[in-house]
Amino acid sequence: MVVNPVSKLSILAEKSQQDKILQMLQGMQNVEMEDILHTQENKEWLHKYFPESPTFDDTALLKYSEQLSMVREALTFIRNHGSAKQKVRTLKREEMDILRLEGSYDKEQLNQFLSEIKNLQEQWEQVNTSLSYWQEAENWSVQWHNFDVDPADESQYVSFFLGRAANDEWEDIQEYLQKSKVYYEINSTQKNELFFSGLFIKTEQETIQKQLTALGVLFEQNPYGKSPKKVLAEAKKEQSRLWERQKTMSQKIGTLKQQVAYLQLNEEILLTKIQREKAKENLVHSNYVVVIRSWIAAEDLPTIKKELFQVFAEDELYFSLAEPTPQQIEDNKVPTKLKNKALIQPFESLTSMYAMPKYEEIDPTPWMAPFYFVFFGMMVADLGYGAIILLASTIGLHFIPLKRNIKKFLRLFQILSFSIIFWGIIYGSAFGAELPFQLLNPTEDFMTIFMISLVFGGIQLFTGLFLAAKENIKKKDYLSAVREGFSWHGILIGLFMIAFGTMMVDSEVIKNSGIVLAIVNALLIVGIPIIQSKSKVGGFFSGLYDLYGITGYIGDFVSYSRLMALGISGGSIAMAFNLLVGTLPPVARFTIGIVLLVVLQALNIFLSLLSAYVHAARLQYVEYFGKFYEGGGKIFQPFKTEEKYINIHKKSEE
Repeated sequence: MVVNPVSKLSILAEKSQQDKILQMLQGMQNVEMEDILHTQENKEWLHKYFPESPTFDDTALLKYSEQLSMVREALTFIRNHGSAKQKVRTLKREEMDILRLEGSYDKEQLNQFLSEIKNLQEQWEQVNTSLSYWQEAENWSVQWHNFDVDPADESQYVSFFLGRAANDEWEDIQEYLQKSKVYYEINSTQKNELFFSGLFIKTEQETIQKQLTALGVLFEQNPYGKSPKKVLAEAKKEQSRLWERQKTMSQKIGTLKQQVAYLQLNEEILLTKIQREKAKENLVHSNYVVVIRSWIAAEDLPTIKKELFQVFAEDELYFSLAEPTPQQIEDNKVPTKLKNKALIQPFESLTSMYAMPKYEEIDPTPWMAPFYFVFFGMMVADLGYGAIILLASTIGLHFIPLKRNIKKFLRLFQILSFSIIFWGIIYGSAFGAELPFQLLNPTEDFMTIFMISLVFGGIQLFTGLFLAAKENIKKKDYLSAVREGFSWHGILIGLFMIAFGTMMVDSEVIKNSGIVLAIVNALLIVGIPIIQSKSKVGGFFSGLYDLYGITGYIGDFVSYSRLMALGISGGSIAMAFNLLVGTLPPVARFTIGIVLLVVLQALNIFLSLLSAYVHAARLQYVEYFGKFYEGGGKIFQPFKTEEKYINIHKKSEE
């Protein structure tokens, strides 16, 4: 089971058609655009056929980006400043064709609406600026609120000042003020600072200011042209007026919450257009012709042709298909597109979390999915938990509009819920309570469950070694197939025969046969590197090192004991919660006890799912994939829309 074969598709068309072609490709979501201009293998023919390729015109991109920025700014403004009493009407996620999506775009109408919001935003900022001004005026005047002299009241002979100083310096300052016959008043005090004002004869101004400065006084200027008392009264009046205006504006902005869906729709449209404009940067074109190149799964080519030829005449487009070159494959430049049955597709996310397979490498997803399915269910193993997960995932998939990746994730848990239910029936457990039927009792049959765990682990390890041999056979490297796969099969079978013949049936024949089988295959593991290596000594030590890896298999087998441990621990915790609530008095048990039980069981469901998700994945990534899978491929990235609010049909309509 290899990854989906892809080819490189070239489309030659009139330049005037490029927008329509790109729109349709974007809507179908089954091609990965190639950066033609910056791909080394294209340099020669680009120089030959397009020596003077026009530069990319980013005018449209800049306009769309500017409009998108305005839309996002408007959304933030409406959400943050609209009245809380008004409900936000957001865009409901639905599936929509790209032509229908962009058909609702009206540039002039959108700009007019954005302009109205911009005017409101400017007014709001003006009010905020005024509020800040009068709040500062109030804060300043509060410090001098007892001083009721206007700056204009200064006479020819008498002057005044506003000063502040540290509290611990006040005694020296006060002593000087009394000696210099300055009339002063303390206006206010703070934690460490004191505010005071003074009147003095104008001819003494220079001397007094100099002496007070030396004593640590900081002089305050009156920036408002009125007495602090008048400033304070005016500040309160203006703030009251501005708050009322802000409240009125907030209500008006709140009415725009009904238009949030309209803005979100246009945000989706603008994101789509911007992606298309960015794609044009990587195309090559002359004044009249454009070349579009992309990677595509060979099976998707008929669909693309059919869709395009519904809009264009056959003589308007030229198609060319090229298979990936060995050099492209070797350089890991060919994208990997997975292809699995619907039941297996949700497990692809687990593969991509580890690493995508390289092109022409085995896709481990179908080989991993059955094991992950069994292991996950065995770790949770509760009929009630499985039923809840099945119900929740089914509701989410069929009744709640969700993003595609979230749907895929829910679909995975919907599938896994059947395994949880199955193992819950085997263990006879539902929310920690024992069912009338139990094939295995976790508290009594833990050794049986432990052995089952090891058996599953052995099956998976043998499968991994088989796949390692299979991959080498595909490469026609038969010695490596024996060395990395079949020989390890022989050793493990031999060790099993030794243990079986010694501890189970006491048979010398089985025991000795196992010894011979293990030794022969061990010699193959040591000997094959000697044949393969130029340095025979190096090959010998390489083989010994490979053989030393048998110690790792012990750890691998032990790792599968977590299948037993997590399954038993989750059930035991659920049972403990039931016992805890059961100890409450009858009144409490059927009131707060019910709430407590629901919360505790919900917590255990979460922890059980999290543990199963992580540990089941670990068994795949560490114990299984390491036997046959390398990964590191370049993921196929389809040319598509953002789908921030809308899911786009992958097939465009006429």
